[in-house]
Amino acid sequence: MKLKIKTGDTVKVIAGDHKGTEGKVMRVDREKNKAIIEGVNMVSKHEKPSAQNPQGGITKKEAPIHISNLALIDPKSGEATRVGFEERDGKKVRVSKKSGELI
Repeated sequence: MKLKIKTGDTVKVIAGDHKGTEGKVMRVDREKNKAIIEGVNMVSKHEKPSAQNPQGGITKKEAPIHISNLALIDPKSGEATRVGFEERDGKKVRVSKKSGELI
């Protein structure tokens, strides 16, 4: 399945506990249809002491969010938009449904 969100995109959460928050996509899991957004959906993780973290303790990290709960931010207008695909100059490109601009 072709995903409309890629790593590095700026997205807005449109559903769930973190509705309305925006952030940059750090990683996309294509198999599970989930993405990790910078600074959104933070969870507390209990970690045992290790070589990297000799103290151990509770750390905060981002948890994945389902892609259906995310909307891409249009770079031109700064608003959430749907994404379509078009063929321009022989290449398949992503296009904003609101402004018609390339993403």
